[in-house]
Amino acid sequence: MSEEQTVSLVDVLEEDEELEEEASAVLAGSDSDHCSYPQVSFTSRIQFRPGLAQLTLRLLQGYVKRQALYACNTCTPQGGEAAGVCLACSYTCHEGHDLFELYTKRNFRCDCGNRKFSELQCKLHPEKDDTNSLNKYSHNFFGLYCTCRRPYPDPDDQVQDEMIQCVVCEDWLHGRHLGCAVPDCVEMQEMICESCMNQHVFLWAYAAHLAVQGPALQTKEEKGEQSEAGVPKKEEKGDEVVEPSCKRSRQEAEPSCRLKALQEAGQKTDQSGAVFWPSGWRSRLCSCSTCQVQLAGAGLSFLLDEADTVLAYENKGKSNEQRQQGHDPLMSALDNLNRVQQLEIIHGYNDMKTELKDFLQTFAAEGKVVTSDDIRQFFEQQSRKRRRADSGPFFS
Repeated sequence: MSEEQTVSLVDVLEEDEELEEEASAVLAGSDSDHCSYPQVSFTSRIQFRPGLAQLTLRLLQGYVKRQALYACNTCTPQGGEAAGVCLACSYTCHEGHDLFELYTKRNFRCDCGNRKFSELQCKLHPEKDDTNSLNKYSHNFFGLYCTCRRPYPDPDDQVQDEMIQCVVCEDWLHGRHLGCAVPDCVEMQEMICESCMNQHVFLWAYAAHLAVQGPALQTKEEKGEQSEAGVPKKEEKGDEVVEPSCKRSRQEAEPSCRLKALQEAGQKTDQSGAVFWPSGWRSRLCSCSTCQVQLAGAGLSFLLDEADTVLAYENKGKSNEQRQQGHDPLMSALDNLNRVQQLEIIHGYNDMKTELKDFLQTFAAEGKVVTSDDIRQFFEQQSRKRRRADSGPFFS
């Protein structure tokens, strides 16, 4: 008989802390109290012709640059029209509903209570257009992901596999369905799936020079061989020197198109599978007027905006959370205690943590289920111990 695996309280607390940090990164970047529909986001830095500003802002109002989104399977089930709701509406208008967590999406306007919701009115911002024509929807809004179009978590899939989001279509794909090896430190990189790469073929020219190298290419470089996917510092063609990686700011005038230079360099890469991009790769894309028009026509202008990344959004959420924690009344109370009192509180907390760990391990060893009555009994025992203990700053 195999020995049953036990999990310590420390392990549980560490896992809870990681999950809490992840949730804070995603949710703290969005407003949990107000519907995002009235917000004006990515238009704030755009210059308009006289008379067009008010109309344009009205049309783009609510298309938030990036926010946490949910789809309600209760209100808009599969077979109907896809719809997404903001964080605040998921709490206030869809409490108790069957929701699909969509993580984050860019330039999306909250659908809650519009024509797609025949029996529900938004409680936070009921005055909405019938539809949001600039929103982009996918099978994600019906709880399906990846090219395999399966739910996550998938009760029929026993394979432990990481889900990675494409930065273009924003679908989530299984690592085993990417058609390439998943590199290390993937959380610091961005991925574009094979379908999006083939839809926007000019991205392959960038991939040959900027993409994260696969294991086979890394092995070549270790042997001193030239890597096809390496990033050349300089390439010579006749008397002309081409520098794909530009150190100048985008505001400066550029004499030539970096994308064209890369294409003329002729460096090739295997045009199959998803492509992983290193941190800062967006700053190395060409932003000449021709490329800006090309990106805008393909709906990819966001690739020139490093603030569009999920990592930038998560860092914003973490910063918001830290500012809120700075006003935590419990932490403020601890700050008002002297050093001895603080140490006694810390020691008391550590003692209780150790005793609770031992208490729970007895249940794990005997294969018993912990009930609310068991937890209540534990804290009653702790209370009796405190009454028997000598009075002091911690126990007074």
